[in-house]
Amino acid sequence: MGSESLQAVKVYRHLLKAVKNHLGKEESQRHFRDFITQEFRKNIELSDLSSIRQKIRLAHDYTFLLNSVHHHKDLLFSYNIAVDRSEEMKRTLGKSAASVGLQLPDVYQP
Repeated sequence: MGSESLQAVKVYRHLLKAVKNHLGKEESQRHFRDFITQEFRKNIELSDLSSIRQKIRLAHDYTFLLNSVHHHKDLLFSYNIAVDRSEEMKRTLGKSAASVGLQLPDVYQP
């Protein structure tokens, strides 16, 4: 039972760290940390070993999901996917047209 306890503590620590990093540590976000602490304390008293392992695995998977979603969001912002590129495309098309002596017409916007 000693190795499962160490694994549970490790998962608990990683989950709290992920919640603090990605959801914030403000007082308005405290209910997330309180829920996690309450669930881990409640599971200490369970005697069903398979249930404990399943819940630890679930907590580990949720930690991985939380970290992955925020890493994916950071990648999207680094590639400027979230930025509206219509103005940039208009400028590029205007330069291409000007290089061959043409001018793009102004688009009517109501």
